[in-house]
Amino acid sequence: MATLTAEARLALIRENLAELLNPEIIEKILTEGGNPKIYWGTATTGRPHAGYMVPAIKIAQLLAAGCEVTVLLADIHGFLDNLKAPIELVESRAQFYRFCITALLKAMGVSVDKLRFVLGSSYQKSAEYVMDLYKISSLISENDAKRAGAEIVKQSDNAPLSGLLYPALQVLDEQYLDVDAQFGGMDQRKLFVAATEWLPKLGYKQRAHLINPMVPGLQGSKMSSSDENSKIDLLDSPETITKKVKKAVAAPKEVEGNGVLALIEYVILPAAELRGGKRQVVIDRSRDGLEPLTYTNIKDIQDDYAKDILTPQLIKPVVTNGLIEIMTSIQADYQASKEWQEITLKAYPPPVAAPKKEKKKKGKGSMHPGKKPEAAADAPEESRKDGETEIPVR
Repeated sequence: MATLTAEARLALIRENLAELLNPEIIEKILTEGGNPKIYWGTATTGRPHAGYMVPAIKIAQLLAAGCEVTVLLADIHGFLDNLKAPIELVESRAQFYRFCITALLKAMGVSVDKLRFVLGSSYQKSAEYVMDLYKISSLISENDAKRAGAEIVKQSDNAPLSGLLYPALQVLDEQYLDVDAQFGGMDQRKLFVAATEWLPKLGYKQRAHLINPMVPGLQGSKMSSSDENSKIDLLDSPETITKKVKKAVAAPKEVEGNGVLALIEYVILPAAELRGGKRQVVIDRSRDGLEPLTYTNIKDIQDDYAKDILTPQLIKPVVTNGLIEIMTSIQADYQASKEWQEITLKAYPPPVAAPKKEKKKKGKGSMHPGKKPEAAADAPEESRKDGETEIPVR
């Protein structure tokens, strides 16, 4: 995107962001004709799902704006966050994430030449990093760490000490990845603010922070890999995608908290443009004997949905078809890669079925009152409790 002006590049970087902290850092680099270096980190825990398309779209836009993007595969973070990722599976899951994210961005139609992947453990165990971790731990309080990680680290009674280390590691990552900005969701805002305060205490510069809004899932809440009804796996079949979108919560005329509309806004519309087409969606109304409706911006879609011109039955097929189109590209890459298929089994091994319990045969007893069952007569003395009626051991 060398032909884009600095203003156009900034507009693409800002698009659909909820907030941009310290924007002057990015603006200065663009004005001087440079390429901002931005990183996005993801803890390699549960399987990536359709919710990952939201940050993937933003990363694709950053790449299209000429930014140099680093994806941190935060394997140590995943282990520290209340042991969400078993240490023996961390390496395999990091590789699985790399395959998924690369395929996602390729499906968006952008070049990945300026994209790099870094494994957290490749530098987070170095002497310099560990020393800085000790230093930052001496400069912040327990409350500081808890507040910074309140929305990103699993909170529980008597939580592991590792949860307090998590925010400090993420702040230090900005320095050790040598970036100008960090990108993440609104749930990380407290940590981003902490980073602007903590890094200067170590003599390091402040970074900018690009904040994505929190997008509702198919059931209205945050899309989560632990909720089968809320998420669509990147390797789900078209039939499964259709079924899950059909079951999605999308109350008529309600725009707020509508996960289906959110996917149109943050995935379907921008993906259509990134993939080289027009930034538009076409609503098929043939079943009602009406002409199709074409929309080029989310506001018009939201307005017509609020007026009941658009209904859940009309917008769900748009999301279904849009997701299937993206997923088809991802799944083609998966089918073509034996390595990806093998790492999937290592990263997320199928659950081992519990052995079936053998049914114990019940004694039939006797048809004659007062007669002991044969099993009882032969039962050893130690199988009977003192003071109790003699009952056969089963």
